[in-house]
Amino acid sequence: MGALGRTVVGRNRYARIIGLGDRRSPCVHTPCIVKIEGDPDLHDSIAPFSFSRDGSVSPATLSLETLIEDMDILSPPSIIKWQISEGQHLPPVLSEADSGKLGGDDNFLVVSWQTLHHDSRLMDESLAPDIVLLVDAPQLISTGKIFLEAILTLRERFPSSLLWAPGISGPDNAALLSWFGLDLFDCARARSAAAAGYRLTMNGPRPLDDDEDSDIWMRDWEDSLRFIRSAIKTGNLRELVESQVLNSPRRVEHLRRHDSLLRGRKSILASHVSQGRRFRFNSSSSRNDPIVHDWKIRVADQYTPPNHCRSVLVLLPCSERKPYRESQSHRRFSRHIPFTCVDQVMVTSPLGLVPRSLEDFWPAAHYDIPVTGDWDYDEISMIQDMVKSLVERIGYKIIINHSGINLGSIKEDFELIDTRQNSTAGSPEALERLESTISDAVKRLEIRGPKGHRHRLEMYRSASRFLYGNDTWLSDVKIEGRPPRWRIEKQGKQIAQWHPRSGRFAFSKASLNILHDANVLPRIHLIPDVEWKGDIFVSIIESYPDGIREGDDILVMQNGILVGSARAVAPGWEWKGSPGRVARSHHRIG
Repeated sequence: MGALGRTVVGRNRYARIIGLGDRRSPCVHTPCIVKIEGDPDLHDSIAPFSFSRDGSVSPATLSLETLIEDMDILSPPSIIKWQISEGQHLPPVLSEADSGKLGGDDNFLVVSWQTLHHDSRLMDESLAPDIVLLVDAPQLISTGKIFLEAILTLRERFPSSLLWAPGISGPDNAALLSWFGLDLFDCARARSAAAAGYRLTMNGPRPLDDDEDSDIWMRDWEDSLRFIRSAIKTGNLRELVESQVLNSPRRVEHLRRHDSLLRGRKSILASHVSQGRRFRFNSSSSRNDPIVHDWKIRVADQYTPPNHCRSVLVLLPCSERKPYRESQSHRRFSRHIPFTCVDQVMVTSPLGLVPRSLEDFWPAAHYDIPVTGDWDYDEISMIQDMVKSLVERIGYKIIINHSGINLGSIKEDFELIDTRQNSTAGSPEALERLESTISDAVKRLEIRGPKGHRHRLEMYRSASRFLYGNDTWLSDVKIEGRPPRWRIEKQGKQIAQWHPRSGRFAFSKASLNILHDANVLPRIHLIPDVEWKGDIFVSIIESYPDGIREGDDILVMQNGILVGSARAVAPGWEWKGSPGRVARSHHRIG
């Protein structure tokens, strides 16, 4: 038997593009289709596997093989074949019963909802099959919650495996299933629909026209897979999913349940993304995305303003342009806010609140939302709750509300001043009220704020506390250089540079010992005495912390000694066994 080559070449949460074959030059990519008996001819680039089931014996025999020799990374390459017993599985309602026969083997694993509860093989940490088949997927998908729990469990348990749930996929739901973590699909539903006179399109089923061939659904499958791969590459699969789930109430339910299951899971999210990445909140479903929930919780519970900005909170409206400070409206606001000792926080949907010191971060600097000027009840309630939580924790004495949101329902020990008074935020009279109100508040409270680099450093401290929970590495530093990439120096050496377009600190090699001693960054430990060459792969990792996010900076340890740094390219759930690099090497010591 050969060896199926796999390497991740694109990812978006649980959805991935996995190159099959040689790591440097894959011959085919997932998501892809498994051909089953009776399928019409499909090009190997979208259907590189063939599957058959022999039900003449009990339990049935399942056979799967590759259709491209170069998917095998052994030399010489050959067609890879798997042949296993299907096993005997009880229905999902009998999941507590420990009976039946297990299916599959260490290379091609067959599981069901029942065996997920009883199969002792799943406890073997070394088990890493090529393919995992969820045999009772057609029964589970009608239940909603346990289907999602099964997929989530398998996806995180076997990050290196190709996951297949036969009999449930089609061009209309493949994007959603890929979002959940499935890699392989089949044409059973599309063929069944065609036999009944329907065409299963990306936007749902419709009757076949008289002049349409019954196999035209093959084109829909090809288009669907190409759209999915493109969306994964650009990081916009969520948008494609939201546009498609509306064709089925059940799929809307599945997406909502999936969002609910993922709340609080840090290891699926990204801390930093590429500059061109956008998150378009085009529907109310976007509010349920885990990244929105994560942002709201972290701002409400963890954000701390610069030390000189803890007395006066100024709430401002958001802008279409990001970061906000580059918009015309916020440039006008800036001219009418002559003090640095007030905490500027933008009010927006769906993120709620975006402090000025965090406006370069993901997702605050990367989201787009249709702007109508109208706020619904849920948006207003969410903003009020976040403001209330922030005020209680920080202890602002005066809130200057220039956002236009009614905050009168918040009953706390602070002074609330509305500077809009039914005017537009940028009107001359509103801006004059804003400036005079801030000046009066600063005078009454007798507060002052630093200017220039001293203020900038306090903003960086606030950003560092939000990112790392720690700002001690910024002790005794100086800000040097030119905007916008200011250098951070300590004892005459550059230890970091602020990159506003990336929303991150770029740490220099000279900073590593400082970051280590201050316990700022997460640490991974390499296997003792293994030679570290190139990037970080699972095969050389001894241990890693929970909660690593894609984009995190990481300190690399070996034999208890700091040996360098890296940047995570994979979220934490993949670090158990991802088929590809999980971090890109950055600096090395020694």
